[in-house]
Amino acid sequence: MYRPQIEMGKPLYSGIHTFMHLPHIQTLENVDFAVIGNPFDTGVSYAVGARFGPSSIRTMSQRIRPISVVHNINISDYLSGIDYGDLRVYPGYIEQSYQIIEEQLTPIFEAGIVPVILGGDHSISLPHLRAAAKKHGPVALVHFDSHSDTGRSQFPERMWSHGAVFSYAVDEGLVDPHHSIQMGMRGSAFKASGLDDARAMGFEVMTTDDVRKLTIPELCAKIKERVGDRPVFLTFDVDFLDPVYAPGTGTPEVGGFTTYEAQQMLRGLAGLDFIGFDLVEVLPDRDTNQITALNAANIAFEFICLLAVKRRIENESIEESVVSI
Repeated sequence: MYRPQIEMGKPLYSGIHTFMHLPHIQTLENVDFAVIGNPFDTGVSYAVGARFGPSSIRTMSQRIRPISVVHNINISDYLSGIDYGDLRVYPGYIEQSYQIIEEQLTPIFEAGIVPVILGGDHSISLPHLRAAAKKHGPVALVHFDSHSDTGRSQFPERMWSHGAVFSYAVDEGLVDPHHSIQMGMRGSAFKASGLDDARAMGFEVMTTDDVRKLTIPELCAKIKERVGDRPVFLTFDVDFLDPVYAPGTGTPEVGGFTTYEAQQMLRGLAGLDFIGFDLVEVLPDRDTNQITALNAANIAFEFICLLAVKRRIENESIEESVVSI
């Protein structure tokens, strides 16, 4: 059983900065989840530097303890987790990096381990989904972002970009768009029909205005209804947050959400069958006082809490079945 290596009386800022003090070990044995860095940002369209996101997020995770007071749960009571380290990538070589990323993640999915992946730019979600689909088939995508990332190339060749990742995921049959949902879209655009293109692919797309018309419990109920009992991959672009809370990102959009709202949205998704997560677009060079990395680290913690709550629900169900027998 792997758990955060926190010793009472030892300062939380000391030691090597793994995520949340989890042991750094590359093993597929006795592991429920693995925090994995993907330091790749060759797919960006504006500001570069998200390759340094994983290390920044790890550093700002040092004060996160294993107990969620909100969920009333100690994640270590239900899950064995590690910091797997960073994936191997080839800066500047997108297709080669996609291939090696997929190859490294495939055995992790096959082992039933849930990866919590720290990016990196959003283009890396494509090889994440390729590896996930090998194990689970087309997954339901729950997507928090200020952009739909469903662009198309104006050239015959594919546009390997963080702005086109999910159109290609649909083309390749990696996600089931009819049971997927995108939330938080806002900002200016190159063409007025951009979100219509995403909807035509089958995605349910909610702008920031659409989201704000609902209460957070209503939004979470909508997401759960859309997803159903399918395996879910949750992807969170940190620019879903307002730039006040996430200045350290490459394509910020004003008018976004607070950290509290994001936490509540994630917490309301407890019970879904999550098989993978990624959190992307943290750009430390633009990160005032490391606030973006701090918020990203806590969002990743919320991911892990969702896994722990799901395991608790499953355990309680088994116990109830045994008692009834």
